[in-house]
Parts: sequence; structure tokens; C-alpha cells
Amino acid sequence: MTSKTDNRARPVDGASGLPFSRLVAGIEGDGSHTWDVHVRARELEAEGRDVILLSVDDPDFDTPRAIVDAAVASLRAGRTHYTAMTGIPPLRAAIARRHETLTGHRADPGAVVVLPGAQCALFSTMLCLAQPDDEVIVLEPMYVTYEGVIGASGARLVQVPLRSERGFHVDPADLAAAVTPRTRAVLINFPHNPSGATITAEELEGVAEVCRGNDLWLVSDEVYATLTYDAIHRSPVALPGMAERTVVIDSLSKSHAMTGWRIGWAIAPGRLAHHLSNMSLCMLYGCPPFVQDAAVVALEREFDEVAAMRAEFRARRDRVVEMIGRMPLARCTPPEGSMFLMIDIRETGLASEDFAFRLVEAEGVSLLPCDGFGASAAGHLRLSLSAPMERLEEACRRLERFLRGLNR
Repeated sequence: MTSKTDNRARPVDGASGLPFSRLVAGIEGDGSHTWDVHVRARELEAEGRDVILLSVDDPDFDTPRAIVDAAVASLRAGRTHYTAMTGIPPLRAAIARRHETLTGHRADPGAVVVLPGAQCALFSTMLCLAQPDDEVIVLEPMYVTYEGVIGASGARLVQVPLRSERGFHVDPADLAAAVTPRTRAVLINFPHNPSGATITAEELEGVAEVCRGNDLWLVSDEVYATLTYDAIHRSPVALPGMAERTVVIDSLSKSHAMTGWRIGWAIAPGRLAHHLSNMSLCMLYGCPPFVQDAAVVALEREFDEVAAMRAEFRARRDRVVEMIGRMPLARCTPPEGSMFLMIDIRETGLASEDFAFRLVEAEGVSLLPCDGFGASAAGHLRLSLSAPMERLEEACRRLERFLRGLNR
């Protein structure tokens, strides 16, 4: 005799009535709706409207030509077959050298696991560290995929606010207050997306002290490590007692304008690299060798294009901050790093999503409403600096016109 499985606690397909895994609810999250404004902007663009898209974090620069040529040469040389799960040895060694240059921490190439982008590295890391009944502390505002990444592991996401009055800098006391016996890991992201804040030496030591004192993992998302304006990059992995508990996530997406190449990595202590290799075996069976060959070139050479890109982002930041400073009903804290800034529009009285939809319909400017990043970001919009200067200036003029209309 058979019994029907009880599916009452599981999500169900509305059409067939068949159940899904609880995973599907965990990976959706509230943040998945953050992109609705961007989707609407794309629809308006397809209708022929002049839309300025500042709602995505994709650098508007070409990948340096030498990197592209290296990939083409690798393809023509027949580098199209399986490789080692954790990445080819020359790439792992190059990543380890870059990591030491950026952080001051010497990592063994064996600790490097190459994966298709920082997002995949973060997802794989969290599945290896957290499980149901665990808690993972995340600083918010947080990048919108963090909710789904932690939800996929079954762990509970615990948010610690980065307050706007502190310039979105972390207060280690808030972090310590959020720790419970179920806390397994802390996830930080500096330079920060979406605010552009960095972390001071004192703040970083405070975060490290919380992790050491409570025997916690620390996952450090450092994809904007090379894009700082007013402060140096600091990584927790270089602090005493932190290398054995810190996982550093990084990629070439933002540093070398290689978002579509999908090449990132985790630098993982102890046995974690082995577990991540098993994850790669189950999901990916390694990364394309021709992409890895090109990544070696990206890491081993200095590129004028990369230096020019960093300088241009700084110039764009300065100009946009200047123009927002003259607008009514809006203000922003100048970002210290990354390719974003957050605009505070709380004085308008509008919710950020309502503001963003009205702005894109009226003026054809697509900014990302920040409510999905966390409660601390309510009433803010994220502007990406990923457009040429003249388009950014035009976007600011349209934004100012919209704000002055509200002010009247």
C-alpha cells in the first residue's frame, strides 16, 4: 500500500499542482523584484524611447584587446576541452600573486578555486558553509543576490544595518549584537555595493574581533577591490587569526570589464578548497580553458585601458556628485569606491520604487530602487556610473527636471 506524500509545506506549481523543492522559495526573495524598473526601461527602449540605463553594474568599457586576442589564440590552438576542476595551474598562481598584491596576504595557489564569476563562487561557498538552522549575518544595504544565495543554503539571513548617517560604514558593535549561538558566518562586501563605502582599519579590526571571538567564518566579497577613490582597499584575510576563517571572493568582471567572460574565484582556507572543487564537479565540470588562458594574460600584464577606466570612473563620480549637489529634494554621500552612488530621495515623500518607475516613464532615466537592498536603503536610488560622461550629465539634467517638477 502506498501513501500520498504530504506536500502542504512545499511550493506548488499553479498549473499542474505538482510540488517543487523549498529551494525555489529560498532563492526568489524580495530582492528579485528590484530589477522590475530595469525591465521596464528595456521595454521603453525597445519601443524607441531614448532611455539612459543606469540600473545595471556592467562597465561600459571594452575588454582590453590583448585579453581578447589571447582567448582567440587559445580557441584556435584547440583549448576547448576539460580542465582541472579548480582551474589551470598558471591561472591559480596568477590569482594568488594578485591576491597578495591587493591584500598583503600570501595565499598558496592550492587555496584558489576558479569558478564562473564571483556570483558562482559566493553561491558555492555559502552552500559549503551554511545549512538549515544556521544564521548568516549580512551587512545591509546588501547586493540583491545575497538573499537568494543564503536562502539556497537553507540558512536564515540576519541583516545588520549600515546607516546612512555613518556614510554606510559598518559599526562592529551592531555586528556583535546580532551574533547568536546559531550564527555560522558573516558576509561583508567592501568596497560596498550599493553605497560605495569602504571600511576603515578600525572597523575591519572590529569585524575580525567579532569573528574570532565567536569562531565564525567570514566571507569577504572583494570584487571592487581595485576600484577605490578616497581610501586604500583593506581585506580581513591579512589580519591576525583571520586567514584560517576568511574566504575571499573576487573576479575580473569589474576590474577588467569582463562581466560576460564569467571568470571569478574563491580563495579558501583549509579543506574548503577541496569541497568547492566537489561543488564544481557537480555543477560545472570546470571552466572553459580558453577563458582561463585569457584570464592569465589579464592578471599578468598591466593595461593602459584598465588604468584609464579607473580614472574615468573617478571623473564620472566627481561630476555626478557635483550635479546632484545642486538638485532639490535629493542628496548623496560621495562613494569611496565601486562604480555606484546612492541618491537619497526621502525628502520627496515617495517610495524609491514609485520614484524610479515615475522617473523612467517621465524622463527615460533608469535608476535602481534600493528598497530591495535592505531597510537601511529605503528612500534611496542606486546610480551606476557605467555610461559615458555625456550620458551621465544628461541623466542628471533629466533627474533635476523631474525633481523640480515634484518640488513645484
